Amino acid sequence: MNQIILSEKLTVSRIALGFWRVKNWNFTTNQLLNYIESALDKGITTFDHADIYGDFQAETIFGNALKQKPSLREKMQLVTKCGIQPLYRDIPGKRVKFYDTSFQHIVKSVDQSLKNFNTDYIDLLLIHRADPLMNPEETARAFDALKQAGKVLHFGVSNFSFMEFEMLNRYTSEPLITNQVEISPYTLEHFENSNMAFFLKEKIHPMAWSPLAGGKLINPVDEKSKRINEALMDLANRLNIPSIDTLVYAWLLHHPAGIIPIIGSGKIERMNSALAAFDINLTTEMWYEIYEASLGQPVP
Repeated sequence: MNQIILSEKLTVSRIALGFWRVKNWNFTTNQLLNYIESALDKGITTFDHADIYGDFQAETIFGNALKQKPSLREKMQLVTKCGIQPLYRDIPGKRVKFYDTSFQHIVKSVDQSLKNFNTDYIDLLLIHRADPLMNPEETARAFDALKQAGKVLHFGVSNFSFMEFEMLNRYTSEPLITNQVEISPYTLEHFENSNMAFFLKEKIHPMAWSPLAGGKLINPVDEKSKRINEALMDLANRLNIPSIDTLVYAWLLHHPAGIIPIIGSGKIERMNSALAAFDINLTTEMWYEIYEASLGQPVP
């Protein structure tokens, strides 16, 4: 498995494994442990979480598996996020979903995540969403406190624009090292809003959530996903690739920004399909075939 350097002290696997839906996988603790070990054996060492995943249960489910074999901790990089206060959380008098990037909330969330994971440090903490009420000095102060305590080693963001990234980065003692955003052949937002250019300019490797567009590229639901699916099927047939999800991962890996796709499946075969992308060499024209299918028209 290829690796990619996010900072001088943090190297991650070129493909990450996401645990947003781990609660729905219905694994026993031992089954999940076996799945984690299988990923590690295949070179996938970076595991993506968030405090809210699985109705605030995903981290604990993962941590219970890790507790069975603590020696695995040193072989992996744990990524988690905080900052979203969902409406469904049991807080008396709560009326709306909101974001909280205050010192108190970030520190409290990290302490809970450490307990959930059965570990004493998190490799990478991300602010989950850009907060219109963010006080960057306070957020940066939380980062400093967590770093000094050895609870979090590195920091980044998720779903930030390049201006929001630069704003927070101006206040932090150490540079933010990544931005986790939605990137797929279906979702070209970050090619169009200058984020991808910003990643290249600043030599930041983005993490890509929902690389298969929530399954729409495999099972099309609208005209756009049908166009892309047809282009993927045609190209997969020409290249003799058995699974179009492999082609999607190859499309992401081809980009010079060094995109890190996050697999969101508990199935070994999906993991294998993603890993097979490393054996595919797309030409520039092939990459643009998929890009054009998403646009619905030729590039200018």
